[in-house]
Amino acid sequence: MDHLVSTEWLEANLAHVRVFDATKYLPNEPHDGRTKFREAHIPGAAFFDIDEVADPDATLPHMAPTPARFERLMGWMGIGNDMPVVFYDQKGLQSSARGWWLMRLMGHTKAAVLDGGLPKWLAEGRPVESGEAAERAQARYTADFSTARLRGIGDVKAALRDGSALVLDARAKGRFDGKAPEPRPGLPSGHMPGAANIPFNELFAADGTMLPPEALRARFAQAGADGSRPLITSCGTGVTACILTLGALRAGLPEPAVYDGSWTEWASRPETEKVAS
Repeated sequence: MDHLVSTEWLEANLAHVRVFDATKYLPNEPHDGRTKFREAHIPGAAFFDIDEVADPDATLPHMAPTPARFERLMGWMGIGNDMPVVFYDQKGLQSSARGWWLMRLMGHTKAAVLDGGLPKWLAEGRPVESGEAAERAQARYTADFSTARLRGIGDVKAALRDGSALVLDARAKGRFDGKAPEPRPGLPSGHMPGAANIPFNELFAADGTMLPPEALRARFAQAGADGSRPLITSCGTGVTACILTLGALRAGLPEPAVYDGSWTEWASRPETEKVAS
């Protein structure tokens, strides 16, 4: 299964995969993903709450859970190690990549993202259901945690200091430049010194699907990501950073690691340097 699957592929394979709506709205967006899931979702889908599939003791938003917590939650959701999983979201392709990345972080490579998400599915007149998700029998899940796919603030400080990796920030240009506010109150905008900016929506075509590999390679190269050194992706809270990781893989670049704390952690620390341009 590819990292991205089409709406045509998913409809033809609904009986053979587990589908999750992994929608996450920002604090300044007046919607609730779970409520909208009950209004309309892809047949057989369940809701994947990235605030729940997270570390409940962390002070930062939806940080990656421990392998033990992930195992428990996947088992409760009825996911086994050999089960193919497809994530989508209600906004197109945004938070669904976070679900895909969490599965990869725990060693589950049979995971994909629906290209174009629910908007494309609905625009094509494909079937939907309403109400709560159907209950599934519990399963046994064993995580195979991959440290190579995750970076903490100490790793990012070192990479920025010695240039051993390029940090790619997925936030909008105004937030990266320090000219537009962050969606979280009290958090300054700006960026890490030495980071490059690829707003995640620049990886999409007009219809909301991800660009083809050659166009993605050109956009990454424009930001200095040409495959010559490792990549670390970042954003506001580690969600749209996963889109850059997905796009880099589709472009044929080495898989980037995700800085899970992202700008929310970096900007809230008094010792870190913040740059505005």
